[in-house]
Amino acid sequence: MANQNAKGLKRLINACFFSVAGFKATWQHEEAFRQEVILLIVSTPLALVLGANAIEKVLLMGSVILVLVVELLNSAVEAVVDRVGLEHHELSGRAKDIGSAAVMLSLIWAGITWALILIK
Repeated sequence: MANQNAKGLKRLINACFFSVAGFKATWQHEEAFRQEVILLIVSTPLALVLGANAIEKVLLMGSVILVLVVELLNSAVEAVVDRVGLEHHELSGRAKDIGSAAVMLSLIWAGITWALILIK
């Protein structure tokens, strides 16, 4: 658990360690996250080459980073739902489905972004 008394720089350092732990846990337990990291690794050099200017490059890379952000949040929701209980419950299923829909929407947004910028 986080040190509730940490302030200033110490709090920021602690937050960095917790964030790294979150990345490690997601990498270890979520295949979709690993696939999306590979997508980022492949798409970043392409964005740097195919983007005509800095704004296009940032939009291309940012759209894929958005997918990772949404996946991290979806994984957090799924972990909390599973922590509460593994038995089937309508609200648990709904929460997981909504998180999945958010990931899908971010992937569609990334695809549209890439298509609109590259098909000009």
